[in-house]
Amino acid sequence: MSDYQNNPPPPPVGDASSEERQWAMFGHLSALTGVVTGGVGNIVGPLVIWLVKKDTMSFAADQAKEALNFNITLAIVALALVVLSVVTLGIGLIVVIPLSIALGVAWLVLTIMAGIKANEGVTYRYPFTLRLIK
Repeated sequence: MSDYQNNPPPPPVGDASSEERQWAMFGHLSALTGVVTGGVGNIVGPLVIWLVKKDTMSFAADQAKEALNFNITLAIVALALVVLSVVTLGIGLIVVIPLSIALGVAWLVLTIMAGIKANEGVTYRYPFTLRLIK
């Protein structure tokens, strides 16, 4: 199969209705609920929006799926940092703590940027994201 069949292109800029753009923004910003829920909302928020809108709003579903993939990728990286800390008996914290802070700031900035872009009707792709959900 060609790449086009596996990953159809997102809708062109300007094709999404204002309601669809708003749901796309919610798809990104719903990850911020993870701050309150101890990290669970980072994945559950975009997942719920993707599951609810995947059959009715293609742009919103695409952006929620992108947010879901980004947050799954960051969860994997966070787990790897925890494992590094444990395996090195805490010595790895010298590296893990600054990386965790940088990762948290990058997550917050990229999530907000993605929400703004989605609300403008622009397809946003997070950098360094594993596309696990197709």
